[in-house]
Parts: sequence; C-alpha cells; structure tokens
Amino acid sequence: MSLPILRLTPTLQSYDWGSRSALHTLLGLEQDGEPLAELWMGAHPKGPSSASADGGPSASLADLIRNDPVRMLGQRVLDDYGPRLPYLLKVLAAERALSLQVHPQPHRARAGFNRENREGVPRDSPDRSFHDDQHKPEMVVAVSRFEGLSGFRRPVRILELLEGLSGDLVAAMRAALEAQRSAAGLREAFTLALHARTAPDVAADLASTVADVRARLAAGTTSPRADATVVALAEQHPGDPGAVVSLMLNRVTLEPGESMFVPAGHVHAYLSGCAVEIMASSDNVLRAGLTSKRVDVESLLACVTYAPGPAARPRIRPLGAVPAPGRRGMPAVETGLREYRASIAEFALVMGEVGAEAVPLPAEGPRIVLALDGDLEVECPDDAEGAPGESLRTRLRVGESVFVPHAAGTLSLHGSGRTVVAYVP
Repeated sequence: MSLPILRLTPTLQSYDWGSRSALHTLLGLEQDGEPLAELWMGAHPKGPSSASADGGPSASLADLIRNDPVRMLGQRVLDDYGPRLPYLLKVLAAERALSLQVHPQPHRARAGFNRENREGVPRDSPDRSFHDDQHKPEMVVAVSRFEGLSGFRRPVRILELLEGLSGDLVAAMRAALEAQRSAAGLREAFTLALHARTAPDVAADLASTVADVRARLAAGTTSPRADATVVALAEQHPGDPGAVVSLMLNRVTLEPGESMFVPAGHVHAYLSGCAVEIMASSDNVLRAGLTSKRVDVESLLACVTYAPGPAARPRIRPLGAVPAPGRRGMPAVETGLREYRASIAEFALVMGEVGAEAVPLPAEGPRIVLALDGDLEVECPDDAEGAPGESLRTRLRVGESVFVPHAAGTLSLHGSGRTVVAYVP
C-alpha cells in the first residue's frame, strides 16, 4: 500500500552570518532585520522537520521514519543506513563568512564521538567537537552567485601570495613552505596558523600583515580576489589568523547552477551568497578559525587532508529528454533539469527548471522536493510495486517542500518553476 506525500515544515537556523533577506523572500516572511542562515529539510536530531499529509496532524519526520522504516525509506536504504534518513537538505544564505572548518572522515567521527561519550561530555555542550558518529561530506549548488574557499592551493602559488607581506606568522609560514613545497609543507604552515590563535601578540602581528595586503590591493595587485578576501575576513574577524589562511586555499566563485563538492578532510569556508546544500546527515564541524566557537586544534589537524589541488566538483549531467506526449514524430522535450552526483553514496540532487511536460524523477527511496520558485505539482501515479492506483498529487508553491516516501512509488513533476529533488542514488 502506498504512503501519502508528506508536506514538510522545515527548521530555520538563525546564525549571525545569515542573510537578512534571501530566506525571508523564499519563505514569504517579513524582513525584520534579523538574519536567517539555513533552512533544514530532513530528520537530523538537531532540527528534524515536521511532516503531515494534507489536512492531517503533524509529527517529527524522524519519528515517522523510525515507526515505519521499510515503507518510508525502502529496504535498500534501510539495509545500508538503518532507520534514519541518510541525508540532510538545506538552503544556505550567507551575508558574512562562515567558520573555516573541516568535516571528519567516518572512522574519525566514530572514534571522536565515542571518546567524548566516555569522557562524559554532554551532547549539547559547547566543549564537544563530535556531535554524532557520522561523516559529513557535502555538496552545494549555487542559487545566486556564491563565494567560498575550499582545498589547498599549490605551495608555489601560496608562496607567491605571501611574498612581501610583513609579520612573524607569515614569515614562519613562508619558511615552512620554502623548506617543503609539498603536502608536508602545507601541514606545517597550516599548523603554525592554527596555533598562532592563542599567541599573545597575534592581533598586532596580523594587523601588520593585513595592512600590507590592503596596500597591495590599493596599488593594483595581480591577485585582487585573494587580497580582497583577506581584507574582508580581517574586518569581520579582527585578530583571527583565518584571514591569512585564506591565501592558502582555493578561492571559488559559483554562478547559479554551478556546484562544488566538499569531501571529508577538506578545509573550507563559505563566504557569501545563497545555495542549496546537501550532506550526509551529521552536525560534525571541526572549526579552524573565523569563529568565536571552540577550535579543537588537535582533532581538526588529525582530520585534514593536505593534497593540493583545485576545489572538488561533482559530476553534472542533464537529465535526458522526455517523450512529447501525443506528438508522434516530434522531437523529445528537454527537461531543463540536471543531476548532481558526488562520490558519496548517501545523497544526490536533481535541480533546475521544470517545463510544461511531466518530468520523471527518482522512482524509489526517500525523496525531498523543494520549490525554489514557480508553481509545481508533485505526482506519484504508481505505488512502490508499480501497481496503478489512485494518483497522489501535491501542489508546491515558492519555498514549500514535501517528503515523498519510498512506498509512494514513482515520482514526476508538472508545472513551471525551479525545483530541487534530494534522493539516495
């Protein structure tokens, strides 16, 4: 027997770096001057969405999954991940930089979580580094122009960017990279920057470095984006070495529809803009700087990967054209949608414009559908066994989302507008 399509009430997160307009506009909320940073759609314990069939009572999506895991998730997903939704879908909107951070690998997440449990660190303590036992690889797809940092530049390029800058910290970083122009040199320079956070004279030392960067930018630098990033981060987080660390990292700009993948161990920070973000369902964040929260240097350094190279990108492919109904001999209709896949088993995304014709989408497993704009209709004409029955339909307007259980069966979209569909590949 099929399950109904469930309308979601997402969780809003109001961090201080959030936008004062982007999520308000998406959700039709009054712009009251307060920042809204993230819209969470999923079943993570920190902020599970509530879900309801149209007109029915609402309940936690996490509880609904635990109570009926086979029909909500499908046997394949249940066997692989247990009675939990393995991904978390977000819309992220940033006016200021998020923290410089790393996400742990699976074995390090399990070890760190178990260690802090043994030590009796409360689950909600600000002194805790590992909030669950899961890794947290993530992928972003830009909705507006989206700015970020991800992964280490080549050592020779970092040395070019550090050339001519005063300050004891940058001098030590240069020496480490000149001695070893390799991953080992990157590790040494990055470690120096992290330990400098607690040095008594770090603010004055960094002020000297930032003054040189600002002068270089005003004089017409050959690396304006890199230098402008240092200046902006130093203004947002005075005295934080993370501003200088940004010179070690790839500077990334994503235009709408472009995407970036952040594997476990990659040092990164999102700087500004609005994006759809999907990740393994975890809240494990190890911070390296640009934050007032705890920086666990030793746990973070154990997780970082130092191989230099460009920011990672997912595989993107247009979804195949669909037949033109009732138009024999006519060319198929392009869907306007693209699939985004990273080398991660927990999640994938379909995102883009829905046209006038019905668009078939992932036919099994737990799916979340979000309307970014327009007026859409979600339809499940067959149940999970492919048996025809009463078609399930739900209308989605801007900012609305639904959870489509595995037992609801095949999924298609009608209407016009931009959509996001999260699923387990």
